[in-house]
Amino acid sequence: MKHAIHLASLAAAAFLGGGVFVNAAPADATRPNIVFIFADDWGWGDLSCHGHPWVKTPNLDRLASEGTDFQQFNVLNPVCSPSRAAVMTGHYPARHSVHQHFAAPEQNHQRGMPDWLDPKAPMLPRFLQQAGYRTGHFGKWHLTNRDTQGAPKAEAYGYDEAAVFNGGAGWDSADLHATAANTTAFIKANKDKPFFINAWIHESHTPHVPTEESMAMWKHLDEQKQIYAAVITDGDNVVGAILEALKAEGVADNTVVMFSSDNGPEHTAPKAGPKKHDVDANVTGYDTYYSIGSTDGMRGRKRSLFEGGVRVPFIVRWPGHTPAGAQNTTTVFTAVDLLPTLCAAAGVALPASYHGDGENLLDAFNGKATARTRPIFWEWLGTKAEPDYWPRLAVRDGDWKLVMTGDAQRAELHHLNEDRAEAADVAKDHPDIVARLSKMALEWKATLPTQPNPECLSTQKIEAAPGPKKTAAKGSGVTPEVRAKALERWDTNKDGVLILDEYKAGLKGQDNLDARFKNFDKNSDGKLTRAEFVGPAAK
Repeated sequence: MKHAIHLASLAAAAFLGGGVFVNAAPADATRPNIVFIFADDWGWGDLSCHGHPWVKTPNLDRLASEGTDFQQFNVLNPVCSPSRAAVMTGHYPARHSVHQHFAAPEQNHQRGMPDWLDPKAPMLPRFLQQAGYRTGHFGKWHLTNRDTQGAPKAEAYGYDEAAVFNGGAGWDSADLHATAANTTAFIKANKDKPFFINAWIHESHTPHVPTEESMAMWKHLDEQKQIYAAVITDGDNVVGAILEALKAEGVADNTVVMFSSDNGPEHTAPKAGPKKHDVDANVTGYDTYYSIGSTDGMRGRKRSLFEGGVRVPFIVRWPGHTPAGAQNTTTVFTAVDLLPTLCAAAGVALPASYHGDGENLLDAFNGKATARTRPIFWEWLGTKAEPDYWPRLAVRDGDWKLVMTGDAQRAELHHLNEDRAEAADVAKDHPDIVARLSKMALEWKATLPTQPNPECLSTQKIEAAPGPKKTAAKGSGVTPEVRAKALERWDTNKDGVLILDEYKAGLKGQDNLDARFKNFDKNSDGKLTRAEFVGPAAK
């Protein structure tokens, strides 16, 4: 087994091209600065320039009016960590065994995941850093987990400076509202040299922690809309602050500014619960009842491989290059295309050993008619609920998109140019296309690793959240007392039992939750009593 792992590691190293330095580009003052503002759970429809009826995003609208709105942009996973890993590496995240969000090590290992993104993998910031760019990462991280000891810090990935939240155990944690200030300070300090910044903002992830100023702006709305509109306003204000900083420092005309989101909008809870505490950022805010983000009619949301979960906003401003006020509705752009495209924009030659999954679509940035030529693949191993979360694999080739189970026994086919909402399954009308795309998806899946890189696993055991597969047996770490505390937290209406929605909210992001709930629900009444969930011995 060790020998097999070693061979797999060598093969992965050949694919990744890790450790190969990029030849530094000439110190040319015309090389563009690059700023990537990456939002969290911000739906495609959550912009006023995308037609939202009551949310207002004047700064994003300004960005769109001064740049190009790419309306067929996809992330490569419907949740945070793998989506971000794709941006960093230019690889499908499953190539690094990053299938879901990074959780505590025990849960990662149950999922067949590492505990952090491999720092030896090729990295966009490292390629730019080696070419003479100053690099900074400000805001969310989540390429590891707060319960993980020994995770590599940001500098291991190619950053000169970083101030993050959702980092590893023992990391200094930045305030989630400090992303703009840290970003603008970095711009001011590095205005005389090319720079690259990842500004990964918290909005509109839960807990919602709107500022008083933004809440006051939307006091005429009902509370649910007020809180969400205020959160969107706070995120939009970060965009505005960054744009103003670039202008103030005289570098706006030579900076590529991009805005996008890591996945579609979060689900909306049926009723309000108590305020939720985020230990990563040490803040308390509102729960998912206030997550009323918009997909603009696309099917699915966060955790779904349908378009509502993976098609997100993507706006690019690059004065003198990217057409202003344009909408690109034809170029299919993905997160793995960012690494080769941005390196091309910066004049950075990628090493010959780098074999990415993306394409250089710089021509699209420059306003030219550009078509992505390679198929796109997705894998999802999390939530399996009906009606929109059951697909495990998806492939898009041209305008055809197939979603399917892992064994290809169930599939839906959609022609996205005619059916953006994925409302009409035309699989029965095109069995040849279904067969071709199914074969492509299964062959792609066969190239993926079956276990994570052992160098990216924490050796310290961390107690995981309670679940039906855990008992109070020796070494499990989940006692009746732990479950009792979980029951108190998750029982939002304080009626002494858990319904499925409460259980799912408490274990948000974990897989097989419907089945796990049924395992506890011995009498199948749709409710978990204290005796069923905690056990008779707990008090």
